[in-house]
Amino acid sequence: MTVNTENPTAAVIIIGDEILSGRTQDTNVNTLARFLGALGIDLIEVRMIHDDAPQIVRTLNELRSAVDYVFTTGGIGPTHDDITADCVAQAFGVTIAEREDALKILLDRYGGDARLLNVNSRRMARIPEGASLILNPVSGAPGFQIENVFVMAGVPRIMAGMLNDVAPRLRQGEQVQARTVKATFVPESLAADILSALDKHYPDLSLGSYPFGIFPDEFGTQLVIRGRNREALDEAFQALLDGLPAVVEKARERFPDARFEELVTQD
Repeated sequence: MTVNTENPTAAVIIIGDEILSGRTQDTNVNTLARFLGALGIDLIEVRMIHDDAPQIVRTLNELRSAVDYVFTTGGIGPTHDDITADCVAQAFGVTIAEREDALKILLDRYGGDARLLNVNSRRMARIPEGASLILNPVSGAPGFQIENVFVMAGVPRIMAGMLNDVAPRLRQGEQVQARTVKATFVPESLAADILSALDKHYPDLSLGSYPFGIFPDEFGTQLVIRGRNREALDEAFQALLDGLPAVVEKARERFPDARFEELVTQD
């Protein structure tokens, strides 16, 4: 599907050695993709990188000039390898220091008792010059926005909570819609031709096939058409529905229970 040049674009940087080592499984990309898609913002690139300062700075500078919005997750906690905030400051060429409003948020979280905040905890109140805070309703420690870059926590529940404060700051675009068919006992290879034909007629739509299950148990292919032009989307989907009976009939030569059904898709 062609990217709509009128829609905002975004990239995500997942920062953390624990992600790349396999010790921690990332779920933030999925959360961000759904969040951005609902706002009509095209997520066009995701990178996962180490807790390495030169790599973070280089990646951030490359992406923030290429897309409308960059979202980073990870590396803003209290430990020695939480270096994202410093790297963001370096990328923008600004200073970073403990900020009173960020520190107050941390103090309020501990009932105003400064004794409960040690040196490491106070690191989370260090904010690059010129940045605005992103509220964190889960654990208190804020993220921050500087120009078109949004710096958020890596813990999935905390990152998701921060998105409530991020959404009003974003320019929205036209939302992508989807239509889905579940073709049970229909191998992906049998559905390939009809998708190829539709792809030639509707180059602005995205057509995909997604296998599920494993033979001899129930298996098949989900066929998905996505796009922003509702008229073209509905027309292409009807063409898919019209062409599938022949595909299913072919599949029944080997799998008598082959069938298809339209799934209710939430746009």
